[in-house]
Amino acid sequence: MEHIIEKYNKIYRIQMPKVTPHVCRHTFCSNMAKSGMNPKTLQYIMGHSDISVTLNTYTHVNFDDAKEELPRMANS
Repeated sequence: MEHIIEKYNKIYRIQMPKVTPHVCRHTFCSNMAKSGMNPKTLQYIMGHSDISVTLNTYTHVNFDDAKEELPRMANS
């Protein structure tokens, strides 16, 4: 992957950020959590023995994510 990114960045002005399989793992976990996947299922898929690793280390949410969630909760 590093070779592909390096080659791309030599050709194009807008640079591609460093992407690693580990970064993709974090992105996958965050996207699945945001989509509403059951946290225990996500923990199992990620292979974590402790749910706190899944929720506190691998899942990244921000203010905009929380703001989008509030109307959904209000309509439940």
